[in-house]
Amino acid sequence: MTTARLSRQVVYGKNGMVCTNSPLSAAAGLKVLQEGGNAFDAALATAATETVTMVPMCGIGGDSFILLYEAENSRVTGISSAGVPGSGTSADYYRKQGLTKMPLEGPHSVGVPGEVAAWEEVHRRFCSKPFEQLLDSAIGYAEDGFAVPPKIAQSFASTSERLAGYPSTKEVLLAGGKTPGEGDLLVNKDLAESLKRIATGGADEFYKGELARKMIKSLNDAGGLFTADDFANHRPEIYDPIGTTYRGETVFQTRPPSQGFLHLEMLNLIEGFDLTDKSYDNPEAIHLMVEAKKIAYADRNRLAGDPRVVEWPLDEIISKEYADRRRGEINLQMAGTESPNILAGKSDGNTTYFCVADRAGNAVSWVHSLSHGFGSRFIAGGTGILFNNRAGRGFSLESGHPNEFSPRKRTMHTLNCYLTLRDGKCHIIGGTPGGDFQPQSGVQIITNLLDFGMNPQAAVDAPRWWSYPGTDPASIDTELELRVEPEMPEKTIEGLQKLGHKVTRRNQGQYDGKVQLIVIDQERQVLLGAADPRGDGLSAAY
Repeated sequence: MTTARLSRQVVYGKNGMVCTNSPLSAAAGLKVLQEGGNAFDAALATAATETVTMVPMCGIGGDSFILLYEAENSRVTGISSAGVPGSGTSADYYRKQGLTKMPLEGPHSVGVPGEVAAWEEVHRRFCSKPFEQLLDSAIGYAEDGFAVPPKIAQSFASTSERLAGYPSTKEVLLAGGKTPGEGDLLVNKDLAESLKRIATGGADEFYKGELARKMIKSLNDAGGLFTADDFANHRPEIYDPIGTTYRGETVFQTRPPSQGFLHLEMLNLIEGFDLTDKSYDNPEAIHLMVEAKKIAYADRNRLAGDPRVVEWPLDEIISKEYADRRRGEINLQMAGTESPNILAGKSDGNTTYFCVADRAGNAVSWVHSLSHGFGSRFIAGGTGILFNNRAGRGFSLESGHPNEFSPRKRTMHTLNCYLTLRDGKCHIIGGTPGGDFQPQSGVQIITNLLDFGMNPQAAVDAPRWWSYPGTDPASIDTELELRVEPEMPEKTIEGLQKLGHKVTRRNQGQYDGKVQLIVIDQERQVLLGAADPRGDGLSAAY
């Protein structure tokens, strides 16, 4: 039996729009737009505020992947900022301890954070307002506290026992031995002080200054093996994004170590089939997308690694010619099996995504994350900074694997976001948290909009499917299944089962992703925003 669909209304705006999982962050970004800032100013203010208010999901101890569209010259720029693990480690270091998988929490799960370096690049290249001004809201919420929203409260409740295992974390996030509940004020004065240092000292303070020294000492005192150079040598990547075309639009994605190329590869495979007589819940349409997913994810697990260290044919994999060669492997009458050497795992997708557009047509698509919920669960004492666990979650200890652990490598990332151009102008800006679900979500949103003719909010509200497992090396040999949200129609499930899929319906309250979406109507010069009812966020416009 299906349940009532989640639903909201499309939000319309003309002068600017921010769609985010954090209402406080949306307000911070909108305030910057109303004060004359551009989309890039608003995006930086939104990102900074989210690192305070979205505690389990992102932070200045995490990473960022960003796409930025400049309306003046129709240029799309990518910024990826994710760091390497401590240089005192190696794959053999962990194997000699009897480990077959990387530690998922604590200092050994941490990669050098990229968030602050990304802020500085965005500000230097695109912003019009002073850097410190754009951090004002974030500093205020850290210093004076903010009321914990429902989804964040749920995350605290489910993880508080693990957070209590680290004294420095317990002191900040579980002050007085109390787990923050819905509506409780959460204060992090140490984080406010760290943000003030960054506001005046920029990325140099975070990666080379006194703040860097405090972070490294705290990590190493707890068993980490970082050096000053590990932080000081971090640099974000500035690049031309990868892309493809789909139904006449150009779709841009973030470059590796992001796995955004999966989104493009799937779209290329799907484009060879006519979906005009289908709908989002048509079993044959979903079957096609799931089979395309299996090909793309098998390629990722077989080939992909940090392109600075591992050579692999990215350009070929996202080409139309490659899709033409592989498309014949899709059996429209029967589900195929996953690649036998796939590395699968549990993916809880604790990331957050937001998008921004302004009246001039500039746009930003931004995803940032601590990886797992609350990342490594480790806060550097005296800084209030909660670190990611990207090294622990993303690397393999399998010898010879393209994503095998190395202190010279960045792990492959599930993080990715997208935007599209129509006739050279920005049209769709979108993304979601959700780990390995992210590229699959991107395919569903793009097809909902371009193939099935849905409005932005309907495209976001529609029940989703998730072909599991994906790429996370936390566990192996997970049985292949197709997970569908509670509202998916029964006739859809029956049709998928007839096609050979093992389908499991999510329990009520279990949902995949928290999509934020802006569509720019160039003809009417209007912004259409959609915020996912699965989360706490909203679309804010003026």
